[in-house]
Amino acid sequence: MSLRSSNRISLIAVALLLTSGAALSDGSGFATHIELRDFCPPGFELVDGNRCELRTLYQNYESLRYAGVGGPKTGLPQVRDGFSPQQIDLGRYLFFDPLLSADDSLSCASCHHPDLGFADGRPRSRGIGGTEVKRAAPSLWNVALLGSFFWDGRAQSLEEQMQGPLYDASEMGSNPAELLADLKASDEYVRLFRDAFPGNDAVPTLDNVYTAIAAFQTTLISLNSRYDRYAHGYHDALTEDEKTGMNVFRSFVARCAECHTPPLFTNQQIAVIGVRDPDGVPFDAGAQDVTGNPGMRGGFKVPSLRNVAQTAPYMHSGTFSELRDAAEFYTLGRGHALPESERDRMIVHWHIWEPDLSDAELDRLVDFLQTLTDESFKPQIPDVMPSGLTPIGTLPEALSSRHASTSIQ
Repeated sequence: MSLRSSNRISLIAVALLLTSGAALSDGSGFATHIELRDFCPPGFELVDGNRCELRTLYQNYESLRYAGVGGPKTGLPQVRDGFSPQQIDLGRYLFFDPLLSADDSLSCASCHHPDLGFADGRPRSRGIGGTEVKRAAPSLWNVALLGSFFWDGRAQSLEEQMQGPLYDASEMGSNPAELLADLKASDEYVRLFRDAFPGNDAVPTLDNVYTAIAAFQTTLISLNSRYDRYAHGYHDALTEDEKTGMNVFRSFVARCAECHTPPLFTNQQIAVIGVRDPDGVPFDAGAQDVTGNPGMRGGFKVPSLRNVAQTAPYMHSGTFSELRDAAEFYTLGRGHALPESERDRMIVHWHIWEPDLSDAELDRLVDFLQTLTDESFKPQIPDVMPSGLTPIGTLPEALSSRHASTSIQ
């Protein structure tokens, strides 16, 4: 056993409040035994087979999700659910545990923090040793309803996606052998994996790790914003200014909804919009590097606008710090921001034109975008980790002043 692993095990006895429901106490105030939850997260129903299934009013609507520009009664794409409560809860622990990084300094939550819209509030994320990576961290809200992942769409499942940051030397810096060895060195994790994957004496396995983290991520559902209440028939959920902004958003002048299609507020496609990278940041070819298609040069996934007011800065490399600036980009003319060296090499999406929105229309558009905020199902950050390490749950000091921590339900 490595010194690193033995040090982790020696830290397991830590203080824990009984009200967390995560552990039992021997009466001395120290955690002695973590118990995985046997109930589903909010928004999910426990059904036969010990499975958690999503329940939302959008499941009552049968209209195609890409029909028109996404009217209020547009249905959802197929959701990924059906995990057990124990698998979901184990994934919650793994998500916040710095054990998964090479030097115990980072967890998944370091770049996808609940209080930052499950992003990290940075123009580009930082990995091991503070290394700045190539792109901003996308939000994880509603990933259970997405079909591809990363800004360039290169991953087709959550399990495939998570292996990127886990094993990238500039991000979490681990490797499969080290990750598995560290988990197996923790008696607490071994027991919890057996609880979450009964009948599998070989646990933990890498597949179990990926399944558990994916199970947790699929419960990050945000579909109960004020916009949603309006869409379901409560028209007083939005102010008159916000309704005006929604009409701008859905109009054939602004054309926002043709790419940011309700109810997910993304059409899940790659689009070349011609945004300029910040000064000093090398040009990012985006999806062209994945597909080899020159027509995808500078192309990135259309992000969901759910909780967009919580996830500044905006674009794949954090070009805009304010939501209004990001909205204004689309009205300043086709290809206006492209560097001269790229103007003949990039094929800007035909939806990006020159709607010539007024200042008032832009203001109302931002008003509407702020109605897409819903963090009612934000998960609880564990008080203690099975590894004995300190859970990643505190905002970086530089970000906490801009994003005040909220109470976690």
